[in-house]
Amino acid sequence: MNTATPDHHLVPQATARTVPQALFDELRARFGTQFSVAPAVLEQHGRDESAFTVAPPDAVVFAESTLDVADAVKLAALYRTPVIPFGVGSSLEGHVLAVQGGISLDVSRMSRVLQIHAEDLTVTVQPGVTRKQLNEAVKSEGLFFPIDPGADASLGGMCATRASGTNAVRYGTMRENVLALEVVTASGEVIRTGSRAKKSSAGYDLTRLMVGSEGTLGVITEITLKLYPLPEAVMAASCSFASLSDAVNTTMQIIQMGVPIARCELLDGNTVGMVNRHSKLTLPETPLLLMEFHGSPDGVKEQVQTVQAIAAEHSGNQFEWALTPEERTRLWTARHNAYFAGQQSKPGCRVISTDTCVPISRLADALLDCVDEANAAGIPYFLVGHVGDGNFHMGYLINPDQPQERVMAEELNTKLVQRALALGGTCSGEHGVGLHKMDFLLSEAGAGAVDMMRAIKRALDPHSILNPGKIFSR
Repeated sequence: MNTATPDHHLVPQATARTVPQALFDELRARFGTQFSVAPAVLEQHGRDESAFTVAPPDAVVFAESTLDVADAVKLAALYRTPVIPFGVGSSLEGHVLAVQGGISLDVSRMSRVLQIHAEDLTVTVQPGVTRKQLNEAVKSEGLFFPIDPGADASLGGMCATRASGTNAVRYGTMRENVLALEVVTASGEVIRTGSRAKKSSAGYDLTRLMVGSEGTLGVITEITLKLYPLPEAVMAASCSFASLSDAVNTTMQIIQMGVPIARCELLDGNTVGMVNRHSKLTLPETPLLLMEFHGSPDGVKEQVQTVQAIAAEHSGNQFEWALTPEERTRLWTARHNAYFAGQQSKPGCRVISTDTCVPISRLADALLDCVDEANAAGIPYFLVGHVGDGNFHMGYLINPDQPQERVMAEELNTKLVQRALALGGTCSGEHGVGLHKMDFLLSEAGAGAVDMMRAIKRALDPHSILNPGKIFSR
């Protein structure tokens, strides 16, 4: 394993702008008011939720159809100009930043739910549809889409980063829940991958290739997804623990015993305090598990009894139940707002976010040492984790005007990732590589595998116009 320390202390800067005026003229002629170079629009498309600061794109095209996407890419290809797909801008690793300049291709107006096949438990949507919009559209059919990364992200972006979130422990990630795609290639050709069938052995699995490619291999314009019946019974609970190790060991035992828990989220006491102040809650400010159970009434009751018994073995106490939809929504909204609660705790800060995932048996080894290191360094942080599948996040809160704070946070992040890799884990459970994890990807996958990824990129995008500078630098 390559264990070189990645140099993430430098903020990437866009290269000199070389977009020809002729391209601007052709884009303006083709797209009219869908084309913009207004400073406010460029600024909006020049940032995401990462801590990187990069110059904004040269122009923005608002696509409203697959034809719009194809025409924009064809024009960009003609002038060998970068195209960066943009959804709602909620990514955490700099995915939408124009590090080599170019055109931000905004697909947020492609927001139609195209087909609901309730009898087949599938739905086809445009990439600008958000997860909340989708669930609103299918709930009357008694169905839901379970992937919940926290932010109301666009489904195109969720495909591009292979997102997951709080329900992944039971329902899997985007990798398991995308059946088919429509994609615009680097030449502007429209292709389809997969079908509505639940399985296929026909040729290379191009759907899986595109899911997680972070906009570097194609621009997603349609997505066919699996849906699930709304569970007959749902129960949510919180449980406090005397120590972080007790909470982590409870989680490990729940999973190892095969309890089909739908959600199992961890917050340390420090983070619970931030959430209480941000969401006006009164949760005990000690390590906390937030859990949710889906199934039949009897099945849920059995799951709850098992989990309560496991928690009791590890000094878990103060089980509090959220029985109504309103109570559950309030509880999970507070959890999803933990990122913003952390930001609010240090006004003006930026967040260096981590995203490791380890085998469940090594969760305690990975997580507890990271907390000890952060406390010893004295850096403010928050800790949240989809710990049911071994994934957790440290959010280091830094003053962007104090370079030494970024250096310290990145050093802690490097230790965290190297520990996860040594334990058989990954540098990214769900956020993707983007700008932040390129060197970590090399450490994890090895030079041979990364060279193979580069070869695929060169084959499908020979002039490197699709989101260049992401996943690997060249």
